[in-house]
Amino acid sequence: MKNRIRELRARHRISQADLAEKLNVSRQTINAIENDKYDPNLPLAFQLSHLFGESVDEIFDKEEFLTSINQKPLK
Repeated sequence: MKNRIRELRARHRISQADLAEKLNVSRQTINAIENDKYDPNLPLAFQLSHLFGESVDEIFDKEEFLTSINQKPLK
């Protein structure tokens, strides 16, 4: 899933290793999230949201994800 983790890390001047330590995950996990190879679980997404002070929707591209699974909102 497309996300802004790399951009937010750069803005906050935090390395992948430092972010991983704050979130209690491996640096490889952060790398995989940034490269759209791993989608974080909900608790990790909320931790990222809290840490960066942005909503989950602002960090992760919900529209791109829904399009990729061909999902339309209920009306």
